[in-house]
Amino acid sequence: MSKENILENTSYNPLQIEKEIYATWLKKGCFNPDKQSQTKKKSFTVAMAPPNITGSLHMGHALENTLTDIVVRKKRMEGYNVLWAPGIDHAGIAAQNVVEKELRKENLSRFDLGREKFEERVWQWKEKSGNTILEQFKTLGVSADWSRLRFTLDVPYQKAVQNAFIHYYEKGLIYRGNRVVNWCPRCHTSISDLEVEYREEKSSLWYIKYPLKKGGYITVATTRPETMLGDTAIAVAPGDKRYVNLIGEYAVLPIMDREIPIIADKALDKDFGTGALKVTPAHSPIDFEIGQRHNLEFISVIDDFGRFNSVTPERYQGLKMIEGRAKVLEELKNLNLLEKIEDYDLSLPVCMRCGAEIQPQISNQWFLKMDNLGVVAAKAVKSKAVQIVPKNFEKTYFDWLKNVKDWCISRQIWWGHRLPVWYCICDTKQISPVISIDKPKNKCLKCGKNEWVQTEDVLDTWFSSALWPFAVLGWTGDKKADDKCKNFKTYYPTSYMTSARDIFHLWITRMIYSGIEFTGKAPFNKVYIHATVMNKEGKRMSKSLGTGVDPLLLINTYGADATRFGLTWQATGVQDIRFNEEFILSGKKFLNKLWNASRFVILNLKDKTYSDKKPTSLKLNKYDKQILTKLGKIIKQTNTDLDKERFGQSLQNLYQFFWHDFCDLYLEQSKKSPSPETNQVLYYVLENCLRLFHPYIPFVTEYIWQLLPGKVTLLITESWPKVS
Repeated sequence: MSKENILENTSYNPLQIEKEIYATWLKKGCFNPDKQSQTKKKSFTVAMAPPNITGSLHMGHALENTLTDIVVRKKRMEGYNVLWAPGIDHAGIAAQNVVEKELRKENLSRFDLGREKFEERVWQWKEKSGNTILEQFKTLGVSADWSRLRFTLDVPYQKAVQNAFIHYYEKGLIYRGNRVVNWCPRCHTSISDLEVEYREEKSSLWYIKYPLKKGGYITVATTRPETMLGDTAIAVAPGDKRYVNLIGEYAVLPIMDREIPIIADKALDKDFGTGALKVTPAHSPIDFEIGQRHNLEFISVIDDFGRFNSVTPERYQGLKMIEGRAKVLEELKNLNLLEKIEDYDLSLPVCMRCGAEIQPQISNQWFLKMDNLGVVAAKAVKSKAVQIVPKNFEKTYFDWLKNVKDWCISRQIWWGHRLPVWYCICDTKQISPVISIDKPKNKCLKCGKNEWVQTEDVLDTWFSSALWPFAVLGWTGDKKADDKCKNFKTYYPTSYMTSARDIFHLWITRMIYSGIEFTGKAPFNKVYIHATVMNKEGKRMSKSLGTGVDPLLLINTYGADATRFGLTWQATGVQDIRFNEEFILSGKKFLNKLWNASRFVILNLKDKTYSDKKPTSLKLNKYDKQILTKLGKIIKQTNTDLDKERFGQSLQNLYQFFWHDFCDLYLEQSKKSPSPETNQVLYYVLENCLRLFHPYIPFVTEYIWQLLPGKVTLLITESWPKVS
């Protein structure tokens, strides 16, 4: 279609245009710093927060990547050697669950296939469906260098993870031990805090009388009576006058008929229930710590499948948790030891993957010591090596590090980074590991055989994610190779990181101390914690619950630019955004305004070429001078706003300038007194507006740019406006 025919259209239709423009950017290598000018300033690097291979674009992704794209495009136009390094995460439990669901349709389980065949099935699924979300990112206009795409199970990345584990182990920071973890009896693995959701339920608070050895009773209140079979103490608050005379005495555990001590511990809340707590160290993280402080016995009464084990009386063995609870309450009632029952609103922890109730469970797992690493992470922010924006997140950062616990890094699944840990077949209890990437070649000192078996455990997905800012650039932990790695040497440390607040500690904090531990440098200079996108009612978006909004539907309806406009408009620094589609519609209307104002200017210029320099003719009228002054101010204001992550405010200020100062006032005035000088000003202001708006709405600005007289380059490669 000719330029004249294009300009006849009074409405802007983005859908086909956006695809064509993105294809042009890719073809020209506009996102690849290797194909840009080599005379640029220092590097500016962003490591994309890698989405899960099981994911699809949601509003959080859309907001995060839109805001990052704004930063990246502006830096690129400012002349930086910009790399936005993309990647995708293997999503251990999530990916395994997806494939297991497929297997169930075939009446198979992963155990029917065996580990090797099962892993093959996951890889097949990944190659078929695992990159779907990245294609969806492209529809949003994400300008990442896709030629550098990394996957967290690529061979070099696996080497990085293995070397990181070995480094920590040899430094004495990784150990294996028994601790209480989040255990999913359905997925049959320990899981991270992020993979635990809380479901509000109407439950009960049961008041149970424990007979005292010397006579009488002490009453405890609990929401989990079924675990009492594993009680090894009753705890009260120090100084609680009700129980001070009982400290050091013994109670008799009902049903089990076992004597347990009454102890005083600082963890007790004397105002909860009766002020006395049943202590089950093997089935509660709080009780576990109490048990450690008082050297209590750890008795596990529920197995990995969520059933009562052989430690319990025969009549309980094999019962599910809920069945065991009913039996415990029945027996307590018959023994006249159930004092009363109160209604209680309970936040029940469940596995976000399968919905099964989480069982706090003592388990023999691998842990990373956090004391010294926590100090390193805190120092990085205190010294300003890493800037956290908004600043109020610094307090939550330091508070978390102050109370950080050792990190459970092992998982009992098959899809992921297998621990570089080997055992001889004679070591049935797995107490003498050999830590090695490759299978050991030496003979076992105990049995003399060379029959080594690698542990079945894999690493928590967050362990590999913690290495992301440098592993995405080719770091492997092999110093000789890393010294020769151009990407790593050129682009590390990275400059900018964005994240949602719900993974702030699980990911951001871990990247900070990992970067310093392995490279000697903080992994990024600034981390921006963006808002969480809620629905109109302020509820968390969930596609499965029908409370989500699909950004792909918005893009297909209004276009990517309008969607980006509406999301950015609402990003004004608040912690939660109550998403309103009206702002997307406003974005669409603004695109039409920009299109028609540009049409007017381009048609008025009559294909004459004009200078890119600021007009300085003595013949400029007062309106010309006023709009040029206002343009200078909005350029300066936009720079200030974006430097401080005021994304919404910057877009709103630009909107006001273009719609009111330029269109409503100056354009209308130009119709009354046209002149060559006015045309030069029209051209100059419009051109600079396209540059200013490009990071926010890149497609329409690129499209209009190509229609300006004399333009032969792409807007994405042009320079950022200068304040003059």
